[in-house]
Amino acid sequence: MTVELAKGYEPHDVESRWYAEWQEKGYFRAEATSDKKPYSIVIPPPNVTGALHMGHALNNTLQDILCRWKRMQGYNVLWMPGTDHAGIATQNVVERQLAAEKKDRHDLGREAFIERVWQWKAESGGQIIGQLKRLGASCDWERERFTMDEGLSKAVRTVFVKLHQDGLIYRDNRLINWCPRCHTALSDIEVEHEEKKGHLWHIRYPVVGEPGRFVVVATTRPETMLGDTAVAVHPEDERYQGLIGRKVLLPLVNREIPVVADDYVDREFGTGVVKITPAHDFNDFEVGVRHGLDRINVLDESGVINAAGRQYEGLDRFEARKRIVAELEDAGLLEKIDDHGMSIGGCYRCKTVVEPYLSLQWYVKVAPLAERALAAVKDGRTRILPKQWENTYFDWMENIRDWCISRQIWWGHRIPAWFCDHCGEITVAMDDPSKCSKCGSDEIRQETDVLDTWFSSALWPFSTMGWPEQTPELKTFYPTSCLVTGFDILFFWVARMMMMGLHFMDEVPFKDVYIHALVRDAHGQKMSKSKGNVIDPLTVIDQYGTDAFRFTLAAFAAQGRDIKLAEERIAGYRNFCNKVWNAARFTLMNLEGFDPDSVRFEELQLSEADKWILHRLNETIRETDQAISEYRFNEAAMGLYQFTWSEFCDWYLELSKRDLYGGDPERKGVARYVLWYTLDHLLRLLHPFMPFITEEIWQALPGVKTVPSIMLADYPEACHYREHPEAAGRMERIMAVISGIRNIRGEMEVPPSKEIAVILSCGSEESRTLMKHNEGAIMGLARVGDFAIGLDVEKPEDASIQVAGDVQIFVPLKGLVDVAAEEERLQKEIGKIEKDIELFSKKLENPAFVDRAPADIVAREREKLVEVTAKKALLEGSLEKIKQLM
Repeated sequence: MTVELAKGYEPHDVESRWYAEWQEKGYFRAEATSDKKPYSIVIPPPNVTGALHMGHALNNTLQDILCRWKRMQGYNVLWMPGTDHAGIATQNVVERQLAAEKKDRHDLGREAFIERVWQWKAESGGQIIGQLKRLGASCDWERERFTMDEGLSKAVRTVFVKLHQDGLIYRDNRLINWCPRCHTALSDIEVEHEEKKGHLWHIRYPVVGEPGRFVVVATTRPETMLGDTAVAVHPEDERYQGLIGRKVLLPLVNREIPVVADDYVDREFGTGVVKITPAHDFNDFEVGVRHGLDRINVLDESGVINAAGRQYEGLDRFEARKRIVAELEDAGLLEKIDDHGMSIGGCYRCKTVVEPYLSLQWYVKVAPLAERALAAVKDGRTRILPKQWENTYFDWMENIRDWCISRQIWWGHRIPAWFCDHCGEITVAMDDPSKCSKCGSDEIRQETDVLDTWFSSALWPFSTMGWPEQTPELKTFYPTSCLVTGFDILFFWVARMMMMGLHFMDEVPFKDVYIHALVRDAHGQKMSKSKGNVIDPLTVIDQYGTDAFRFTLAAFAAQGRDIKLAEERIAGYRNFCNKVWNAARFTLMNLEGFDPDSVRFEELQLSEADKWILHRLNETIRETDQAISEYRFNEAAMGLYQFTWSEFCDWYLELSKRDLYGGDPERKGVARYVLWYTLDHLLRLLHPFMPFITEEIWQALPGVKTVPSIMLADYPEACHYREHPEAAGRMERIMAVISGIRNIRGEMEVPPSKEIAVILSCGSEESRTLMKHNEGAIMGLARVGDFAIGLDVEKPEDASIQVAGDVQIFVPLKGLVDVAAEEERLQKEIGKIEKDIELFSKKLENPAFVDRAPADIVAREREKLVEVTAKKALLEGSLEKIKQLM
């Protein structure tokens, strides 16, 4: 018995019902050992503090498309889920809770604070997992991992100890990004840069031994001059040849510092003289290393001037800046102040301005690791797609710096190193030691720092599968098949996974890395809360349904091009969901009592229309499979959209009605089978993109099902017996004639209910026979009442004409339209359009608008002008045709 679908598609009940069913039945589960080919993806672990945003939605939709596609192709699919402990972010969340209770972490102490964080995670952490499930993510949730769970913690410790034994981990006093509020080192990705208006202060440094002579240096941070240990000029700058090797007097501090020559100096910037502050600027640090300069740190951990800043000790860095500038001015040593735009780095959690800060930290020596990771992409063991990102990867890896892995916070993997207060030895061990490994003293204390969050994330592809144990999962699923990620973490995460995977597993962690673009707003602007242009995925899912949202993301996921997302687009794809639903309802209403299993396909007498739709289905299967395999998600989605809407719904459903309702039982039986067959295959093609609606409809289809869910059904394959290129070509000629007649109706605004007269003048006997054989379809679909077909028929005087191949289509217009009224209507329409053209043209000719308005607004106005100009041309064409009839 055929199941009847509801009149309208209501996604929310369908989504919750089917997701629960899939999860309960274990359809997402991978087998540790299997005869099936393996396919594996590790999810980029979202922060445990996170909530679903557009980046997550796109990233996980694309991963889910791949996993569902491969599962349907018979692969043993592992999509490994999990979350990241997100050291600083999570610690900040809990510290805010404590602040509300008028406490801080030091009131609790380290152990109690960590306990409090675990408590927060148990109660509130990981909400994003539930949100990913709403998105339809078919992860193997039974294997969900957390970067601080017991197994991953063991992997992290093993890697640290082994790298230390290999001489690849060391401690050093170097410059790092420092947050004066969070009191910790930050990675470059944890520093968010923002363009702000600032100043460039030009300061006079007196030349020692030459009273009245100065060199002028420019700085955006005058307070750091307290730590200057040199000024530098370019070695080939003729202006300063006589100064190299001499000394200048550091203003206010009155300390003599040398003038050094270094290629780093830009002769064109300012006066060509720069101050060198090795302890407070990354470039200056390198200059200092080259010239053996002292490093004077003038700030404490809170960004307050320390004793090295002499008379300014105790002042906050920005207060010190004001006072130093005022005193320079009073001393006649401030030459000028320029307005200066600059990129200011802020802590990604608390937004405090970050300082380059000299600090003793732990580092990984990455050059030996980077060498292998570089070679693996160059020799093709790992592909980065789109290919343009390979050059970015190569550039980073060839210019890589050692990795600072220590963080001065409490939440995270505590570094397994113990300092001996007796002999100064550092003991690094898998198990907590009770005494010093060198002198045997029990006066040892563990390092208080924790590891950078990216350290544990770098092990994700193999640690999640049970390493350091040699598990069946590692044997089956490593290296993984594909990683889907954003370009912003290509270096911070992808490159580090490559290095760690090759070092510890002796194999690349993934065969393909697919880099997807950003999701921006409708005008191409980056989404941000401050701009108020953020689209919340969960709100969109509530409003339009998950399938419409997923299909929108896939349809716009072109390689290398950012997605401009507007809610109207999601609404448009909700209409597509409704189209699929209504097509299924029509099909099912005509399959009452139909048993597809009783039909022998090879015995069917297929019509031209049947052969055409089956041929186009075959081509769509081939094209979709190829597009997904090449990560061209947008092409796969748009091909399916085109086939579903324009071919199956708009053409075949209409063409099939003659057979369904024409009274011939044999023709009806064939049409029913082709409808069922096409819809069944179409649903399976659409399933990776739109999992919920396809499952709901597929379950209602008649026929014996060999699997309980569309998730487990075979993905369609192109096959020779569906290929009918000649029949498809003939059918497309018929459709072109029908479209030509419809175009004339549309141009002349003939009401849809009104039948018209049509004459076809064929250029060949073969065309005349083809048109005659299909006159029923032409008359029915084009609403033709009086129909004549002939060879080389002369065009009637009052006819509108269209051409389809060697067939001329004549539609006599006498009596069909009121010529005078139609002329008047068209003249009025053209008049309105001309006013619009004038308005847009004036605006775009106005330099004040073009130069001052945002680029996306100007582009939109240009698009409108092109649109109305094209519309005017169409209307003028219609007017010309009407005038010929007068």
